[in-house]
Amino acid sequence: MGSKNVYERFIWFEDRVKRNKYPNTTSLSKQFEISVKTAQRDIEFMRDRLNCPLVYDKSRKGYFYEQDTFSLPMIYLSSEEISSLLIARKVLQDIAESSIGDEIAAVVNKITSIVNRHSVATEDIDRNLSFQLVEHHPAPGQVFRDVLEACLKRRSVLFSYLSPAYTEKIQRTADPYHLLNYMGTWHLIGYCHLRKGLRNFVLSRISDLSILESKFAMPKAFHIEEHLQSAFGIYKGTEVKEVTLRFSPLKSRWIAGQIWHKNQKVRHLKDGSIELSFPVASFSEITMEILKHGSGVEVIKPKALRQIIKEEAKKITRIY
Repeated sequence: MGSKNVYERFIWFEDRVKRNKYPNTTSLSKQFEISVKTAQRDIEFMRDRLNCPLVYDKSRKGYFYEQDTFSLPMIYLSSEEISSLLIARKVLQDIAESSIGDEIAAVVNKITSIVNRHSVATEDIDRNLSFQLVEHHPAPGQVFRDVLEACLKRRSVLFSYLSPAYTEKIQRTADPYHLLNYMGTWHLIGYCHLRKGLRNFVLSRISDLSILESKFAMPKAFHIEEHLQSAFGIYKGTEVKEVTLRFSPLKSRWIAGQIWHKNQKVRHLKDGSIELSFPVASFSEITMEILKHGSGVEVIKPKALRQIIKEEAKKITRIY
């Protein structure tokens, strides 16, 4: 039996104990169709390894807790589950340091407590596992909390927004659909009343936010998974085009195995080059990604994107 099935038996047994049903090896074996010996080993494990204060009542022919306040610790985890908790702990630590603060720190402490029960020392976790977020925008803690509350309660929000396209803040009213952490930066995806359409707001650019009394209904046609996976990157547009990039043999060694989009197509050329094709709805983000690779990548299509890179290369040449 896997650890999940074993732990389900533990939970069931404790529930019966707490409800004064006085479970025993016979009731446990019948409930989960296991042998009486296996059931007895489960009970002994709970008592001896998980420190459950189980006591057998001969008159009732079953077990009860000697301490009424005891609860079974949620610690019987597989190695995969422990690994997931370790990763979650480190990610939450990085986020908490920059934006959300005490609330996430409390969650991190709870995860640490669970992991420590598996004899994994905190110092070993920090020494062997870490994440580093670069070029991200920390979100103000109060803004994050208010936006999250508005998302959960389906309440519209009013705020001032400083867009990179403008030099002054613009007041916006939005229906918050979804909060997304993309590459370390928090984004609010929602309907903008000013622009009459779906927009992406970076939380670090939001100020003077207030939650309005007016409520909104989530559109039936909106599905966050479809929205995020529709095209490359965080910024979406109305028209999706396929982009094809050709990476040089040297650069291909670094690119090989990377996932740029779930629907990407990879073509390996005889000279060692790699052609990567995937859908793109906005050229702004993919342009920055292409420029990061310098002369190691060439835009094959579309022509419009190829021209954008060409013009940018001319500007770079004039600087240097």
